Amino acid sequence: MAKTRVLLFTGGEIHDHKGCGVEIKKHLDAAGDFDITHVEDDLDVFTKLGEGAFDAVVLYYTIGSLTAAQRDGLCGFVASGKGFVPIHSGADSFKDSEEYRALVGGQFVTHPHYRSYMVSVLDREHEITDGLDEFTVTDEQYITDYDPRVHVLATALWQGIARPVAWTKQWGKGRVFYLALGHDPAACQDENFGLLLKRGTLWAGKPGV
Repeated sequence: MAKTRVLLFTGGEIHDHKGCGVEIKKHLDAAGDFDITHVEDDLDVFTKLGEGAFDAVVLYYTIGSLTAAQRDGLCGFVASGKGFVPIHSGADSFKDSEEYRALVGGQFVTHPHYRSYMVSVLDREHEITDGLDEFTVTDEQYITDYDPRVHVLATALWQGIARPVAWTKQWGKGRVFYLALGHDPAACQDENFGLLLKRGTLWAGKPGV
């Protein structure tokens, strides 16, 4: 069976994108299902996505801005039937682009302090979360303003309200999986983070219909 061809794109400010990129790549390498190309900070790679070299983009990035060509390259790539997997601060990037925010399905608002908290799985029949129920992570919980049309897979409580931890959505013919976990390399080492990352990337990278 052919491997899913993944562009792992890391960079930006604030977060340890180098350390997190290492841990993310370890998870994907260990799965044995991916052919991975890792690019750091060169946003112009998005203008070349139409060349057909990748099935999915996994993004760990914070802040930044996109040119029109970079934005259209990424959004068009996904709409054509490809996959997009923004992780953690992928919901806190490219804030000047409404289309990028729509692509992700939500935007970072705030976060409580770094702590241990319980993640509850809402959809236990989805292939990304199959077999999972509840698990504890030590991480930074991202609170997002999100499109109510996204399909929320998992949540965690904050101020008594269940907030999304992972969701899926369609973008044109393509698939998006957002995972809010993964603030730092230690959080990215978590086995459930790795499981969701691997399954979500496989799901997103399937041919569009």
